[in-house]
Amino acid sequence: MELRWNCVESQVSLPETLIATRTNVETPCFGGLPDVTEHANRHPLTLREPSTNSESLDISTHQKAPLPSRSSSPTTPSAQQKEITKRKLNRKCGFCTCLAIFFLISCALIGILVIHFIWSENSGDRESQDQRLKIVRRLLRETPLIDGHNDLPWNIRRFAHNRLEYLNLSEGLDRTEPWNRSPWSQTDLPRMKRGLIGAQFWSAYVPCEAQGLDAVQLAVEQIDLIRRFSDSYRRHMVLVLSSTDISAVHRNGLIASLIGVEGGHALGSSLAVLRSMYTLGARYLTLTHTCDNRWAGSATSTDTGLGSFGRAIIKEMNRLGMMIDLSHSSDATAKDVLRETRAPVIFSHSAARSICNSTRNIGDDILRDVADNGGIVMVSFYSLHITCTRSSTIRDVITHINYIRSIAGVQHIGIGAGYDGIDSPPLGLEDTSKYPLLFNELLKDPNWTEEDISLLAGKNFLRVFKSVENVRDYWKRAGISPLETISPPKHSSCTYMPS
Repeated sequence: MELRWNCVESQVSLPETLIATRTNVETPCFGGLPDVTEHANRHPLTLREPSTNSESLDISTHQKAPLPSRSSSPTTPSAQQKEITKRKLNRKCGFCTCLAIFFLISCALIGILVIHFIWSENSGDRESQDQRLKIVRRLLRETPLIDGHNDLPWNIRRFAHNRLEYLNLSEGLDRTEPWNRSPWSQTDLPRMKRGLIGAQFWSAYVPCEAQGLDAVQLAVEQIDLIRRFSDSYRRHMVLVLSSTDISAVHRNGLIASLIGVEGGHALGSSLAVLRSMYTLGARYLTLTHTCDNRWAGSATSTDTGLGSFGRAIIKEMNRLGMMIDLSHSSDATAKDVLRETRAPVIFSHSAARSICNSTRNIGDDILRDVADNGGIVMVSFYSLHITCTRSSTIRDVITHINYIRSIAGVQHIGIGAGYDGIDSPPLGLEDTSKYPLLFNELLKDPNWTEEDISLLAGKNFLRVFKSVENVRDYWKRAGISPLETISPPKHSSCTYMPS
């Protein structure tokens, strides 16, 4: 405990010996106790000169005066007592301030760590290829990788005459004759699994040469083949008919198998055939191939658009919930369809014309129209579509993806490699096992987030498919009946009677 005394304003009698030796020197009060006040005039208090009045005190008596009682509380606290209280409060406030600062700093550090953790979880550590591929595998477990176009069924027809006993898709066809000698063969189940494919659209392709002849029969046979091999390999894949089926099959670790008819001439200009193909499982129709048909123009004739029967086809596809595929279509057909349709469209395997000036690719104006329509462009891997030459690389494909993204937006791009229908795939994307390498390369770019990769891989397509189904359901509730419009009759030796 500190003892503090205030010097009394009185004269003190000193012994003569002290008086004799004082020689007018001022002596600090009570042995020079330090001044602890914060006043500006910090001069030490001194004893007054000796006096003989009656109030004089003996110094020894004064020094032995009793300490003030703790119970005695002066009516007005002295300046020093106020200062002591103030200093105690200051010490407490200082401690509280330090504690608050420590708490705030701790919260800031914790916040930084949490943000870093969330960012790491969201963007992943992209420093090495192994780390990026780990992210890709995780993303493709959460979202199915959906490829919009594969021509394996036509190769089965060419090489095995649609007889499934002549091949085993669960083994590597790259080691089996004649597949291993064909530049058009890039697909089998082992490679698809390595490629982490979640859903594949198989093309029921019909050559233009069959138009007006047996095109409808060929289309039905190709649909039948897809249904049969999906059933034959049901331990690996399942034929699906809806957007929700894709997600359900993917959750079970299987490949969703879907059917797309390539070439509107496969309909034989019949809405009844269109409806029958939908019933058999076809979920998109490519309106044209490399030839015009009687109601739509192909990319080989850019001035021919959609005819009146073509508009009836579009309306009936909207009613059925069948996706409209504009790959191979002329610009005029694409623009007519985008004005006519009430549902989003797809380009199942196309690229950007501004990079490779091919009529098979899509111009910027139509890319913008597709975005306005809510549709999707699924990027082809065919070198002739990518570089307009017979050689390309994975970086060339990414150039097209980034360009289409810059024009249409990341919500309107997907993957439509076209394997087994191309004979010059890009270096780095040689077959169906290579998709993860594409996403690995995209993850090197900070402009591509994990969510962007998921959109490209499958979320965009699932959205389009679901929107097409929503239009179907709305029209069904509205009581829209099937159309029965006929194409103008074409008399030929192959026609029994006009409709």
